[in-house]
Amino acid sequence: ITAAADAWARGAAALPKPWQPQKPVLPVEGMRNVLITSALPYVNNVPHLGNIIGCVLSADTFARYCRLRNWNTLYVCGTDEYGTATETKAVEEGLTPQEICNKYNAIHADIYRWFDISFDYFGRTTTPYQTTIAQDIFQRLLAHGFLLQDTVEQLRCEDCQRFLADRFVEGTCPFCNYEEARGDQCDKCGKLINAVELKNPQCKLCRGVPVVKPTQHLFLDLPKLEERLEPWLEQSWATGDWTANARYITRSWIRDGLKPRCITRDLKWGTPVPLDGFRDKVFYVWFDAPIGYLSITANYTDQWERWWKNPQQ
Repeated sequence: ITAAADAWARGAAALPKPWQPQKPVLPVEGMRNVLITSALPYVNNVPHLGNIIGCVLSADTFARYCRLRNWNTLYVCGTDEYGTATETKAVEEGLTPQEICNKYNAIHADIYRWFDISFDYFGRTTTPYQTTIAQDIFQRLLAHGFLLQDTVEQLRCEDCQRFLADRFVEGTCPFCNYEEARGDQCDKCGKLINAVELKNPQCKLCRGVPVVKPTQHLFLDLPKLEERLEPWLEQSWATGDWTANARYITRSWIRDGLKPRCITRDLKWGTPVPLDGFRDKVFYVWFDAPIGYLSITANYTDQWERWWKNPQQ
């Protein structure tokens, strides 16, 4: 309180001059360097106030605070553009997935600009850097033995000549008999569904009846990480600032044992899988999208690794 009163008495002229970072903003030796990202808003709709409050506003507030503290601050964000929801929206509007992404990325950018959200850079995930970085991470996982192959039973529409992603299937819920359940969830009873469990399934694209067929997919071999993950978590819980909810969820995953996680999908719209036998598939959006934080920074500056691979600063 004494220090604050003293600073107030000396007036604004005595305040340190605002830090003016170089462009592009890069880490500076000897300064506090802060990289801020907002959760990437999905590109298939017009953002509303809930999106702004729940997604970009809190990060914007923190970015402004950091700049007022004269910390060297980079704030990046962008639209999340791959996945089934984009394909579905493209079918609804009679556009290609790329046209949908171009349309809604521009809408998002305009709205955040109108709200004066202080991004240093607002990008997107459908870029060459996204492909390069995601495929590089995949190749490293493959080289270190953290991937495995397995066969999955999946619905295939013979009329459309394609395996159907969950959102391209509708049918009767096996739990409550709701007749418009999706291939991933029933909106009436709320239960998660495996698409092959649906009764009377229909292809949403042509209304044909799909058949169950086997298809090969790639999985993250998460059980291999358990031995290394548990001591890391114990150390992180002791030294970090985890919420009670985050601790509880993570403990439940460890308690139940990690399971292999599928990272590929039989879709056209996504980052291609660079492996023979899987080149007609793309990466699952939840493998691909988090890498968007790196690729968006890479589109901002070719020295992006100074932000993402520099723990000393």
